[in-house]
Amino acid sequence: QVQLVESGGGLVQAGGSLRLSCAASGRTFSPYEAGWFRQAPGREREFVSAIDWSSGRAYYADFLKGRFTISRDNAKKTINLQMNSLKPEDTAVYYCVARGGAGMFLPTLFDHWGQGTQVTVSS
Repeated sequence: QVQLVESGGGLVQAGGSLRLSCAASGRTFSPYEAGWFRQAPGREREFVSAIDWSSGRAYYADFLKGRFTISRDNAKKTINLQMNSLKPEDTAVYYCVARGGAGMFLPTLFDHWGQGTQVTVSS
């Protein structure tokens, strides 16, 4: 049984930074990809970033424009998201995700989800 637990969310002013972390548990945790989605009030969940667990190759949503950086620690089973130059439109619940295979970055194609952590960016 894989469990993902996020931490690091909170309230920050526009232009500030936050670092989200996701701790994975489960003896068999060895995903193909892990990453982050987010969901703002009244909006659908959207892809933020993902990382190939083996190679470390990173993928980002186009709207990020280099503001976020994803990383992983295979030994510690953690996935991190460094978020810089935050904007009010980044306000959302951020979910840690993982899956066992490749595919499009759609919510339905990720097998495992955390409970989410709230990020609020004030203007």
